[in-house]
Amino acid sequence: MSNWVIYSIGFLAQILFSSRLIIQWITSEKQKRVITPTLFWTLSLLASVLLFIYGYLRYDFAIMLGQSLTYYIYIRNLQLQNQWKKFPKIARWFLVIFPLLIVIYYFNNNKIDVNLLFKNEAIPFWLLGLGIISQVIFTLRFVYQWLYSEAKKTSTLPFGFWLLSLVGSILILTYAFIRKDLVLILGHGLGSIIYLRNIYLIHKADATEAS
Repeated sequence: MSNWVIYSIGFLAQILFSSRLIIQWITSEKQKRVITPTLFWTLSLLASVLLFIYGYLRYDFAIMLGQSLTYYIYIRNLQLQNQWKKFPKIARWFLVIFPLLIVIYYFNNNKIDVNLLFKNEAIPFWLLGLGIISQVIFTLRFVYQWLYSEAKKTSTLPFGFWLLSLVGSILILTYAFIRKDLVLILGHGLGSIIYLRNIYLIHKADATEAS
């Protein structure tokens, strides 16, 4: 597959990821507090599928790992917001089984080369390690958010989510600059700014409540 198609998929994924953050940011600015609109999770789900495909086409296991771990958390948050059932039933079934279909397809067609994913000459082992650690930290934000939301019985984005987002994003940016991956650089460059802004809004809201 040509590089322009691969990068188009990656940039489209990052556009969707960035759009969800911009929508969340604008909504939060209007309310003067951190808000999580339903569209945030819908765009997250669509972008996750595209970025997983991009990671596979780039033979980048770190990207694939990050997306595979958060995909179903996006679905769970839509359930917590009582929005999941508003999707057509056939769409819900397709979205649930889509990652499994990809894995089955690639294995049946011998398109997955585990050695290639882990021993890509373009990615030294130490750099792959940095990428995986970065993605794990970045992914933990959604694990934390999911556990927090389950405890509160409502979908919300707490302070810990934004802090982990910022730390993970900085690490991924480091990885991206070394890899010269413009898709990750553009996506996480904008994201870091919004993460900082949400941390500020939470601190401001907490200070207002305390006074």
